[in-house]
Amino acid sequence: MAPEKAPHALAPEIVALASDHGGFELKELLKKELAAKGYKLLDLGTNSSAAVDYPDYGLALAEAIASGQASRGIGICGSGVGISIAANRRAGVRAALVSDSLTARLCRQHNDANVLCLGARTTGVDVAKDCVHAFLSTQFEGGRHVRRVEKLG
Repeated sequence: MAPEKAPHALAPEIVALASDHGGFELKELLKKELAAKGYKLLDLGTNSSAAVDYPDYGLALAEAIASGQASRGIGICGSGVGISIAANRRAGVRAALVSDSLTARLCRQHNDANVLCLGARTTGVDVAKDCVHAFLSTQFEGGRHVRRVEKLG
């Protein structure tokens, strides 16, 4: 009999990406970067720069996280504000709008954020890449933060 494998031991992390038209170009750049690093991606759209409504994509992203289709997500709109508000409407989603790698790291360490939100019009490409790297490479610290995160629902 073959030994049992630990669940998800070797499976690549699935990262969901979603954006409105304002975040489309940045989403596409980050998608290439993440694919090159071996992440399995779930692209929830949008698929062009034609105008769309950010709540539709923020909610799709939140559903992918809450349902377990992806373990973490990245949402992008023009400012990052709208898509973060939309994603946070779903229980179990902790979306954090960040503008630098420090807040990207801290939202994971202290808040166990599972969705990173970026503003394509407010965050440069290199900073966005740094934020994504910090977000995906940082683990939740647990400890004193657990009771606080549990209060979020």
